[in-house]
Amino acid sequence: MVSAYLRRGMAAGLLAGLLAGLFAFFVGEPILDRTIALEESAHVHAPGGGGGDEEIFSRPTQKVGLFFATGLFGVTVGGVFGIVYAYFRERLAAGSDLKRSISLAGAIFAGAFLVPFLKYPANPPSIGDPSTIRERTAAYFTLVALSLLAILIAWLAARTLEARGVGASRRRLTVGAGLVVVVGVLFLLLPAAPSADGFPSGTLWAFRLSSFGTQLVFWAGLGLLFGVLCERARKKGVTA
Repeated sequence: MVSAYLRRGMAAGLLAGLLAGLFAFFVGEPILDRTIALEESAHVHAPGGGGGDEEIFSRPTQKVGLFFATGLFGVTVGGVFGIVYAYFRERLAAGSDLKRSISLAGAIFAGAFLVPFLKYPANPPSIGDPSTIRERTAAYFTLVALSLLAILIAWLAARTLEARGVGASRRRLTVGAGLVVVVGVLFLLLPAAPSADGFPSGTLWAFRLSSFGTQLVFWAGLGLLFGVLCERARKKGVTA
């Protein structure tokens, strides 16, 4: 039973990953080229600068490898998504597999990417002290884990309030306000994001928005494609 959802998740994840790769290739890569050019220019004009470290892989190779990376990411995350969906399927309020899949993908997107993005937006590689990368990585993934936990607790609280007969509007307001408070506390407790002073703001925000768009394309694609696969299986009489 779970294996069927696992296979659908991997298939949907692969397709969603390739879609995200296309978005990143056409939208994100030109912006990344600009950030690399700015970084190289800064190295050249710095005292004793000579152009920075030599690339292990050329930019054309990196661009081709982008699709391999997003496809592999999609298969892995899609498989996990299928397993999570198998567990939550009967517990989700939406009336169809398509709506359930989209709502679950939206919730995971919010916890795994959107909330952390608001605290730690994506930055070009040159921003931030290289000596603090381990601390910054730990802070980011701590926020990801706690954000997902907060989303789960909010969902459980909503179910509890519904079981007690609390109306939908009051339920959404209560749970939403509680979630905002929890996220605000997390933002205050975790370390601040690295400063991007001195980096051109237009290129910086173009980079951040392209990163946001790539994730949005992936999670929207995963939720939609997985839901469509589940709906097709249901219509063919496959129960799992």
